[in-house]
Amino acid sequence: MNFSLSEDQLAIRAGIEKVCAAFDAEYWLRKDTDGGFPADFHQAFARDGWLGIAMPEQYGGAGLGVTEAALMMQTVAASGAGMSGASALHMNIFGLNPVVVFGTAEQKQRWLPPLIAGADKACFCVTEPNTGLNTTRLKTKAERHGDHYIVSGQKIWISTAQVTNKMLLLARTTPLEQTAKPTHGLSLFYTDFDRQFVEAREIPKMGRKAVDSNQVFIDALKVPVADRIGDEGRGFEYILHGLNPERILVAAEAVGLGQIALKRAADYARERVVFDRPIGQNQAIQHPLAQRWIELEAANLLVYKAASLYDSGEACGAEANAAKYYAGEVGFKACETAVMTMGGMGYAKEFHVERYLREALIPRIAPVSPHLILCFIAEKVLGMPKSY
Repeated sequence: MNFSLSEDQLAIRAGIEKVCAAFDAEYWLRKDTDGGFPADFHQAFARDGWLGIAMPEQYGGAGLGVTEAALMMQTVAASGAGMSGASALHMNIFGLNPVVVFGTAEQKQRWLPPLIAGADKACFCVTEPNTGLNTTRLKTKAERHGDHYIVSGQKIWISTAQVTNKMLLLARTTPLEQTAKPTHGLSLFYTDFDRQFVEAREIPKMGRKAVDSNQVFIDALKVPVADRIGDEGRGFEYILHGLNPERILVAAEAVGLGQIALKRAADYARERVVFDRPIGQNQAIQHPLAQRWIELEAANLLVYKAASLYDSGEACGAEANAAKYYAGEVGFKACETAVMTMGGMGYAKEFHVERYLREALIPRIAPVSPHLILCFIAEKVLGMPKSY
């Protein structure tokens, strides 16, 4: 076993840090205050070729693995960009995995280069208001009419829908009652986000103001058959191929967010003098920070074990879910400890850790709840009866 980064991976981290250096903590504080998609940040990554880090080389990508993608996203979050910066890039890294795996050569050539170049932005339209994680019960319908489908329905918690021009869309093409299994009859599309027929209503939320979240209403959207990925009715199967990479990347981002919070707290504890001594000299301050470091290191190992398994073509469902669960929990604890270490200053926006704490809730909640992960581990790893 080798737990060290390779020279190439170290170079990737250095390259990402160089891009992020142009977007300091004050930049992200302004974005958190004023909102607005960080287009200049997104374009900086496109310009240096990073948006295609895990995409095939023949379409303009780097052809690297989820391990390198996780390293990239962790470095972005750890730069101080947090979940705001990570979420601005996230869809590019994992979202079109079904296209890479199941798309035709024509579809890949048509879709991947503009996404990698930053000319296209895509959103992930799966979750619905009344079904949540029960994806097989989604209500959005796609009815075929010759060479196209007519799609109508609703989606919720769709990131970047205010600025996107493309969407990865899961819809039911065969009524549930006509299928042999609930997972059958769902089809996957990558198509234009046509605002004549698709409305995105932004959801005001607790954090990550720079990257919008939306409820999306689709009314008689015409989708060409040529925009369907793979066979009709197999969309649920295809979408599963992107879930483990997504969990790994979210876990990496949670670790990175915890790391920057821990760094800011430790720096403050060394410099802040109360009762004629730095507060970092007190064990009541030292010990929680040391515990958070240990926990983040353990989460980091889970992240890269899961990524290594995925890149080796091995089963990694348990590891990817475990990484997402644990990194989400300890990332949040690190941010909470940072606020408490800094006391009142930690509550002030100018010290940034209160923003990290708000953003740290995201990888705990999404893309799957910690409770459902525990159910998955209990069933798939420990052999217990399915509980849902």
